[in-house]
Amino acid sequence: MFTIGDFAHLGRVSVRMLRHYDAVGLLLPAHVDPSSGYRFYTAAQLQRLNRLVALKDLGLTLDQVRVVLDEKLSVEQLHGMLSLRRAELRQQILADESRLRRVEARLRAIEREGAMPADDVVVKPVPSARVARLTALAASYGPEDIGPVIQPLYPQLMKRLERAGVPITGYGIATYAPAEGDQVLVEAGVTVSVEPSDAYDFEVVDLPALDQAATIVHRGPMDDVDATYQSVAAWIEAHGYRQNGFAREVYLNYGDGDPADWVTELQLEITRA
Repeated sequence: MFTIGDFAHLGRVSVRMLRHYDAVGLLLPAHVDPSSGYRFYTAAQLQRLNRLVALKDLGLTLDQVRVVLDEKLSVEQLHGMLSLRRAELRQQILADESRLRRVEARLRAIEREGAMPADDVVVKPVPSARVARLTALAASYGPEDIGPVIQPLYPQLMKRLERAGVPITGYGIATYAPAEGDQVLVEAGVTVSVEPSDAYDFEVVDLPALDQAATIVHRGPMDDVDATYQSVAAWIEAHGYRQNGFAREVYLNYGDGDPADWVTELQLEITRA
């Protein structure tokens, strides 16, 4: 048998928690010395302790843990529950990391408030472009809604283009259109030179030329694009223009190598206010 201290060490829990599990009837000592009150445990009890801690980490209350333990789950059942919880925790970590990146991007935008690009903004016409594209709906234009929608579209589009034998002749171009309510139609495209065909499992469309666009180069991942968008918006207003519709995003160098080296041109159609 093991003293409560040795058992706590073996089970990687605190003595305080073992006393609490004893008090609530979840893990009783194998023996209690009647004269000293010292608790003793057996190695076989580590099995119940492992299940107890695992179930608690799943988010179950101690009362729920008691019910599950009394049902004597098999190793396979417990493994399945823990695997599911592991997947949920990994997904939560990814969501939290994405939220952290958005907070950091907003902080950078706040730090740059009032700072206006000068030579960074170029006003120019944008020629029409023929693109193959896939589309999907996002709940809003917020990065937390746009990112998860547009990111899978490009790998899907590349696979379909390869399967159809359609070569890419230029850059990726993402466009956006308003949909019902706050929804946004996300359009992930790449430049091609083929004619539209019903045989393709993607659209081939011509993006119209823009007579006049305020363009600016954004460097780095699109997680950081908020500050760039807001600085060019300040430039547009300060120079007596107004924006027409959503911006186009032209991926000049994106997805390969160091994200700090990625380059995207933002194109915002403008007219005189």
